[in-house]
Amino acid sequence: MSQTFPRERRLLSAADFRRVFKRPVKSSDAFFTVLARSHAGPAQVSRLGLAIAKKQLRRAVDRNRVKRLAREYFRQHVPEGCNLDFVVMVRAAARQRSNSELSQSLQGHFQRLLEKQASEQA
Repeated sequence: MSQTFPRERRLLSAADFRRVFKRPVKSSDAFFTVLARSHAGPAQVSRLGLAIAKKQLRRAVDRNRVKRLAREYFRQHVPEGCNLDFVVMVRAAARQRSNSELSQSLQGHFQRLLEKQASEQA
């Protein structure tokens, strides 16, 4: 398995983010809100976007830690071919939690959203 996070697995343009924000499927808890929406792009690949607000996590080190955790969880656990775009947003409570607690929270969100997508396709 490659240890990189390639460009084709990232949401890069403002239009991509707007499309996800327009009509998302949501999953949220005390630490994160994760939005998802299927895309009709030519490649069957799941993509990740991060919207980590400075208002929620003031220190850059905290924002960077959350972004690193979200990217790493996505890279290792979300299948490439699920054809969903995800946007991860954080809440202030995440700053005081350990990496393992945040990873468990992300796991729950991604599993719920992938299950919703699978049930919609069936």
